[in-house]
Amino acid sequence: MTEERPHVIRHAKGKRPQFYDTPGLDAAMSMIMVLANEMCVLRDRLDSAERVAKGSGLDLAAGIEALELDQDALEQREQRRQDFLQRLFYLQLKDADEAAKAQTEAVYNETIADIAQQ
Repeated sequence: MTEERPHVIRHAKGKRPQFYDTPGLDAAMSMIMVLANEMCVLRDRLDSAERVAKGSGLDLAAGIEALELDQDALEQREQRRQDFLQRLFYLQLKDADEAAKAQTEAVYNETIADIAQQ
């Protein structure tokens, strides 16, 4: 039941709100909040798994230790990991995308000329 998803990088339009004067602190706080959200979801899912296993009389810990994943499961985990990293580094990716779009040959030549004059 894996759903095919196109790999599209999306960014919110407009200026981001800024809460802290220290450069980079807003980005760091965003990353911390994404991590906190992932931790809560992960803990809830683990709690659910433990409760279901206990209710079924299964030794979940031993089953996890003995688990060997197939290629499909490994690919699903990797896709989930990449989605997570995209969310975690969202602001940095957006900044890099904006900086790449701002780079033109004219800007490059102007920068080289400025450096040459110094």
